[in-house]
Amino acid sequence: MDPVRGSGETRVRGLAARAGGWSARHRWAAVGIWVLFVVLAMGLGSAAGRVDVDESDQLKGETHTAARIIDDAGIEEPASETVLIQSGDPAVKATDAVFRSAVHDVVEAVAGTGEATGITSPYATGTVSKDGRSALVQFDMRGDAQTAADRVGPVLDAVAGVQKAHGTLRIAEIGGASMNKQYDDAFGKDFQRAEYSAVPVAFGILLIAFGALVAALLPVGLAVTAIMATMGLMGLVSHLQPMSDTANSVMLLVGMAVGVDYCLFYLRREREERQAGRDAGAALRIAAATSGRAIIVSGVTVCVAMAGMLFTGLAEFEAMGLASLMVVAVAMVGSVTVLPALLSLLGERVEKGRLPFLRRRARTDGPSESRFWTAVLRGVLARPLVSVLVAVGALLAVAAPALGMKTSQLTLDQEFGGSLPIVQTYDRVNEAFPGGSEPAEVVVKAKDINAPEVRRALTEFRKRAISSGASRGPVDIKVHDAQNVALISVPLVGGSDMDTAGQSLQKLRDRVRPATLGRVAGVQAPVTGNVAGNEDFNDQLMGSVVPVFAFVVVFAFLLMLLSFRSLTVAITSILLNLLSVGAAYGILVAVFQHGWGASLVGAQGVGAIVSWLPLFLFVILFGLSMDYHVFVVSRIREARLRGRSTRDAIQHGVVTTAGVVTSAAVIMVAVFAIFGTLSMQSMKQMGVGLAAAVLIDATVIRGVLLPAVMALLGERNWYLPRWLHRLPDLTHDESPEPPAPQAVRDEPDRLPV
Repeated sequence: MDPVRGSGETRVRGLAARAGGWSARHRWAAVGIWVLFVVLAMGLGSAAGRVDVDESDQLKGETHTAARIIDDAGIEEPASETVLIQSGDPAVKATDAVFRSAVHDVVEAVAGTGEATGITSPYATGTVSKDGRSALVQFDMRGDAQTAADRVGPVLDAVAGVQKAHGTLRIAEIGGASMNKQYDDAFGKDFQRAEYSAVPVAFGILLIAFGALVAALLPVGLAVTAIMATMGLMGLVSHLQPMSDTANSVMLLVGMAVGVDYCLFYLRREREERQAGRDAGAALRIAAATSGRAIIVSGVTVCVAMAGMLFTGLAEFEAMGLASLMVVAVAMVGSVTVLPALLSLLGERVEKGRLPFLRRRARTDGPSESRFWTAVLRGVLARPLVSVLVAVGALLAVAAPALGMKTSQLTLDQEFGGSLPIVQTYDRVNEAFPGGSEPAEVVVKAKDINAPEVRRALTEFRKRAISSGASRGPVDIKVHDAQNVALISVPLVGGSDMDTAGQSLQKLRDRVRPATLGRVAGVQAPVTGNVAGNEDFNDQLMGSVVPVFAFVVVFAFLLMLLSFRSLTVAITSILLNLLSVGAAYGILVAVFQHGWGASLVGAQGVGAIVSWLPLFLFVILFGLSMDYHVFVVSRIREARLRGRSTRDAIQHGVVTTAGVVTSAAVIMVAVFAIFGTLSMQSMKQMGVGLAAAVLIDATVIRGVLLPAVMALLGERNWYLPRWLHRLPDLTHDESPEPPAPQAVRDEPDRLPV
């Protein structure tokens, strides 16, 4: 950086500084290019349409093989439904006249809707429970299984009518179509409410933080336009990597968080420099060279972390990772290009719409400092070793429950509790017919499905499935002669108990199948179904944990090393982030697995963490926590290179960034907490985990542990071995601050949040 010239004018180098300088000089061009980019992305994405993840591509292994066999054979599996008829009186059995009358009325009512086919009576199929008090009427929905939920309404109404006529019996329907309909009716708008709430919540917090309408609108506006552009890009990219609704929700969550954060960092620094008396041009250049660079370092780190999801091999994770990566990249580019242009255009008008009940921030001759964090830092820096021991001890204690973490796909009753009537039906079916609501399905492919040896193997499989203890029956076999495929439905012992059902599945795969179908040459017999899908998902997820963790940690370490040219900073950054993630895991296990304090967040202890969440949280949190870390450490390094001692630089860096870190953390916690209010336990777990981690990261980690560790290390913070000096230099030039005109001193500054 060249020496100061003129009235605080400074020349800087670096990508962020050059981008900000160009945008400030070509304001309308920068704004126009951004608007054109957003419109084109949305238009092209809408025209291309979005390709969603196909169910058959969700998993690898046997589940994937089974789906491929069915797809290649052109077999359209209908949506199967079941009506449970159950007596609450032990004296009333399925053989009694009143029970038979109810079964007859159910069959007639379902058939009368014209929406069902293949209706079977329990007396013909033997689907009567051992105690004789429960029976199942089974049928398939006509038409495409994917749209069956849209047509199942009349059938549900017909069954409800029979229930009214037979009040002494329980008569209820369950199946994929009816579950999807009840879910959509009860919770379909949950996600929309959460997504729509994120914008006004973020805007409200920013309005309090800045005290001015225009200043608050800028970060929200940029975040929303970044999300809109990414939605369009998702449509284009989906033709190479299919997307999903889940990926869309995660993209919105991440986009709102980082989009607002990045603008907040940039805008706060620019305002700070202007309040110190610098002219608009100098303030923008300083903001570009400092906060702009921190945004790029943070954004690239977050993108690298999100890219870790691409190594899972799971289609849903790959979609979430790519969508999150794109929205972070778009928000990062927008923050260092169009934001400087808008600030240059607005000038002092950025203070328009000031709230009358929030007094105007006073102009000072230096950056604003938080009185609260100044007091905290005084104690931390006075006893850094004690502070480290106390903070690390507390975080390790919070993280301790994570050592007993149990992951599982949540069953229907775990996911929704008793809030849906269909959950009670699900439990009753599983109790009366263990595994009947979620049977395993064996997809048998042979050169000739009717060959004698294949037929014998199918019969033997049915017998051994029951004799082995894997199933209590009935085992149903449907043969598709033209396609040479047979589908075997096997209710698993264990039912909704995933551990027991998983053991039953292993008996089928490891003992029953090799002894029967496995002995016939040329026969494929992959086992699929909900339990099998859960097992395959967990196996694949566990296999990807080490590669994903290694990729994210190694690349984050290298980026921090290159960005700060300090081996010490790179190592401490990784360790602090891992400690933050561990604490978040501990809170998740304590609340959702053990149920400690679960009622405080409207949740319940379900005995497990949803299997996809730990890896997802690690990637998201490791990326997002870099926001604060890069921003705070950049400010500390900047102060150190301007001649302050390391201890003074730590004090200066932490207290002057406290306001923006607090504002950013409050926004992130609020947005994530919205998802913690959803009805699904998996969404509650995600929202609470993210909110807790960000809160810990912005307070204990950045406010106590980071300054204490850096104070203990002293000058060793900036250690870089000689053999690493040849590494590329991604730092920016710093020089003594340009002298600002004499600032007008009013009343002391106040932390707005």
